[in-house]
Amino acid sequence: MLRVLTAGESHGPELIAVMEGLPSGVPLLAEDIQADLQRRKLGYGRGSRMKFEQDELTISGGVRHGLTLGSPIALRIGNTEWPKWTEVMNPAPVELTEKSRGRGAALTRPRPGHADLVGMQKYDFDEARPILERASARETAARVALGAIARAFLAELGIRLVSHTLSIGPVHVPDDAPVPTPDDVAALDADPLRCFHPETSERMVAEVDDTRKEGDTVGGIVEVLAYGLPPGLGSHVHWDRRLDGKLAQALMSIQAIKGVEVGDGFETTRRRGSAAHDELFVTSDGIARGSDRAGGTEGGMSTGTVLRVRAGMKPIATVPHALRTVDVATGETAAAHHQRSDVCAVPAAGVVAEAMVAITLADVVLEKFGGDSVKETRRNLTAYVDGIAESLRTSAQPVDLAHDLAL
Repeated sequence: MLRVLTAGESHGPELIAVMEGLPSGVPLLAEDIQADLQRRKLGYGRGSRMKFEQDELTISGGVRHGLTLGSPIALRIGNTEWPKWTEVMNPAPVELTEKSRGRGAALTRPRPGHADLVGMQKYDFDEARPILERASARETAARVALGAIARAFLAELGIRLVSHTLSIGPVHVPDDAPVPTPDDVAALDADPLRCFHPETSERMVAEVDDTRKEGDTVGGIVEVLAYGLPPGLGSHVHWDRRLDGKLAQALMSIQAIKGVEVGDGFETTRRRGSAAHDELFVTSDGIARGSDRAGGTEGGMSTGTVLRVRAGMKPIATVPHALRTVDVATGETAAAHHQRSDVCAVPAAGVVAEAMVAITLADVVLEKFGGDSVKETRRNLTAYVDGIAESLRTSAQPVDLAHDLAL
């Protein structure tokens, strides 16, 4: 079983990330993790914080000479802005100096759409600082770092991932547009919105510009695809072992994500049953599906085809023209506190979603195949796939109904 844990606050000295249960022998370099941390900052519409706040990565344990040891992997992601916050976020009781008093002022006007008010109620605080520091999406830097480790493990088994932006506000990639492969990651990262459809990307940029001019924020939808999965990850036998359920929980846990779908998801609910499912056909490569509506899962298990999951991100709640709220110190209507904010963070959400899918897939792979070393995991996976009866073998690609069945 794979276990992960993150700790730390947005303006604290560092974020801590721990992963336990990863096999030994996985190639892992600090620069590879650092590269993903930089990818998290990509995207048109990001705020100034992405430019001056650097992620200083240190591998504190679990890796030696570029290979995992099988022991817990511990990471530290230093916050270069910490010197400005040493008094405000000091773990020891301190008196704020004049310099820090403004930054450390009590935040008694909770922001609508954030964890502020409910967190104050739940944890018995009279201001929002203790809540927003941990609820902040800054925490996702630790998840992205752990996701880079999970992806390195999956790559050793021939499983590769890619994420891309499907929509920004009302601007959506055409339904018949091609989907990216892991070989397209560099091209995606070079696009302002990490969109695989150039014409749509231009319209997305215009949507972000228009949103910025209006002093507002905008959300969107990202998609993660995983290639090379074997059939049978997850299980139908109990609710908490279903792969699609695990993926939904992982993606919904990302800050500002309000919806998740697997495959065609909600679109499938608008179809008749005869047009909603992936029919099976005999081909020279084995049993093949005639379409990809299910998105790579059936009955809570991977089908061996491309896994396709989507996550919908709401517009960022820290709106430049501050929303109305209540000042809990006075009981009067007030404007919400305005922290630094992005106009659009959807491209970054794609990178975080990719990390969460990688962590989830690494977990279910280890649940099924185990292994104290990555070589052992690979042997177990190969033996399982080779042991599938010839009559049950499936093709990873949907059949071309117009071409393949006519042969």
